[in-house]
Amino acid sequence: MKSSMARTAAVAAAVLIAAAGPAGADPPKPPKSGHPILGTWSLEVPGTDCEETYFMRQDGTTLVTSGEETGQSAYEIDDEPGANGFYKSTDRVTIDNGRPDCSGEVTKVGAQVVLYIKFHPSGDMMVMCQAPSLEACIGPFYRVGGEGS
Repeated sequence: MKSSMARTAAVAAAVLIAAAGPAGADPPKPPKSGHPILGTWSLEVPGTDCEETYFMRQDGTTLVTSGEETGQSAYEIDDEPGANGFYKSTDRVTIDNGRPDCSGEVTKVGAQVVLYIKFHPSGDMMVMCQAPSLEACIGPFYRVGGEGS
């Protein structure tokens, strides 16, 4: 009887820990009001007829569509760019429909990536890069809607 209760308690603890999400999965720190990332961004993927759209919300979440994929993520981004003009951003996938994106890949929930984002002086274009340089980037993404869209 004692071992059965201990086993039940262990299972209950595991369920509570799993429900709480991954360790360190605190809610994102929202971007500052008026941050240039806020709004809707679109990318026509080169060499395809596929488009990706990112709706960057004020609450630190993103709605993404890419090919057949629809997903959401939690993101944080620096309030100000570094000396090189790039904003460091961390993005963690929280929901995904399991369908292929524009590259044919299926994004896994929990996947996390660090990106470096640089905005065009107009504020209407940006690139997302693997490092704070223009050597390995995707884009340009074009703004298709402002913060309230």
